[in-house]
Amino acid sequence: MTAKLPFDMVIFDCDGVLIDSEIISARLLIAELADLGVRVDLEYVARNFLGRSYPTVMAQIRRDFSLDLPASFEDGYRARLLAAFERELAVMPGAAGVLDRLALPRCVATSSSPRRAEQSLRITGLWPQVVGSVFTASEVANGKPAPDLFLYAAARMGAEPARCLVIEDSLTGIRAARAAGMEVWRFLGGSHLGAGAEAEPADAVPDLRFASFDQFFHIDPRITGTT
Repeated sequence: MTAKLPFDMVIFDCDGVLIDSEIISARLLIAELADLGVRVDLEYVARNFLGRSYPTVMAQIRRDFSLDLPASFEDGYRARLLAAFERELAVMPGAAGVLDRLALPRCVATSSSPRRAEQSLRITGLWPQVVGSVFTASEVANGKPAPDLFLYAAARMGAEPARCLVIEDSLTGIRAARAAGMEVWRFLGGSHLGAGAEAEPADAVPDLRFASFDQFFHIDPRITGTT
């Protein structure tokens, strides 16, 4: 007999969860800012930018460093990032298998732009598994850590927020899931967390943590629909 499923839907973050992209983005941003005379490191990028949309990141850079970014910066950065993705981007080990075996609806909710999200998922071969169920911060008024994107994804997919499970890597995303009233599991297997994840403050504590998608169905076998 099939056990009752514990959730109605799983919402996956994209960057740093389904695809191992955050380390590529961080290194490129550090190099681009260095060319403008701004010195930041991976720790700074992880603490301030992980899980946030590009406009939010740019606004903070302007504010923190009183930097007047040239008009060409955004287009140039985005073009060079997508070129780097073409060379280096990889699917997170085991992620495709989880999407294949999952017994309940799933979607992607990402702070990336629609173009970047689609191209990243195409490069890694995941696009056919999620096409039609990818939602981006551009579709809501407020990006993560506000709950808007997760609530929007749930509404579009016809799921109750309290019955949704979110898979996130960033504290920003965990805060958004918490604010949306959803259960959240923190994925710690991305290359950008290789030196260890930052401490979790009280408002960004996940329900549990896992470091490999090979562990995913061992956490709760019911989500495969086979027990």
